[in-house]
Amino acid sequence: MSIGNSPEDERPFEDASEEARPSVGRALQQARIAAGLTVDDVSTATRVRIAIVHAIEADDFAPCGGDVYARGHIRTLAKAVHLDPAPLIAQYDADHGGRPAPTPAAPLFEAERIRPERRGPNWTAAMVAAIVVVIGFVGFTMFKGDDGSGKNNVADGAATDTSASPTPKSKKPADPKPEPSDSAIAAAPQDKVTVKVSAADGRSWISAKDHNGRQLFDGLLKQGESKTFQDSSKINLILGDAGAIDLFVNGKKIEDDWQPGAVERLTYTKGDPQAG
Repeated sequence: MSIGNSPEDERPFEDASEEARPSVGRALQQARIAAGLTVDDVSTATRVRIAIVHAIEADDFAPCGGDVYARGHIRTLAKAVHLDPAPLIAQYDADHGGRPAPTPAAPLFEAERIRPERRGPNWTAAMVAAIVVVIGFVGFTMFKGDDGSGKNNVADGAATDTSASPTPKSKKPADPKPEPSDSAIAAAPQDKVTVKVSAADGRSWISAKDHNGRQLFDGLLKQGESKTFQDSSKINLILGDAGAIDLFVNGKKIEDDWQPGAVERLTYTKGDPQAG
C-alpha cells in the first residue's frame, strides 16, 4: 500500500466521455418515462404512429423513411417529452454521417435561363402579308378595267346577251273545264239531290248539311277547287262569297246574279232545281 493514498484514489478513472451519454432513442424513452407518459400518450399528442415511436426509442430510424423525416420525428417527440431537440438532432447527425450539404440552386437556375428558346414560324405576319398582296392585286385589276375599252366591252356584252337570250317558252293554257252536258244531267240520279259547288272566280267559305242537319262540309274552298254533295231528299248550303261560286244542282248550272262578297243561304231538293 502506498503511503498517503486512500483506496478511493487507487480506483481507475471513470471516463465521462460521449460513450457514457445515452443514445437518442434512449434519451427520448427516459424523458417520456420521467414525464409519466406512455407510448400511446406520445403518439396521440404528436400524431406519430406507435410503431415508429417504439422504433425510435430503440434507435431504429429505418421506419421513418429517411433522414429528413427522422429529424422531424426526433424534434416532435423531444418537444412532447419536454427535451431540447437541438442536441438530439446534432447527436443523430453525428451518428449518421452528418447533415448533407444543400444543393446550390444558382447553377441550375443559370443553366435554365441561358437555354435557347425555340420559336415557331410567325403565321400572323405571313397571313397579313398575303392579305396585303391579294388586296393590291385586286385594286390594280379594277383600276386597269376602268378605262373606255372596259365600258365598250360591257356595252357589247349587254348587246350580245340580249340577242342571245332564249325566247321564253309560252305557258300552255290550262284546258277549260267542260260544262255539264246533257249526259251529265241524265246521269244524275233521279231519286237523290246532287249539288256541286265550284270556286270558279275566287275562294269562298262554304257550309253543307243534309236533310237531318248533319254537317257534310264546313271550310274554305280555294279557287279552282270543287265539292259535290248528295242526299236522299235535301241539301242546305251557306255560301260565304256567292259571287265567286258556280253552282250545279242535279247536273244543271244555277244561273243567279250573286254579287261578290254576298252571303247566300240555299236549299235544294230532288227534281228540278229550286231555291228555298
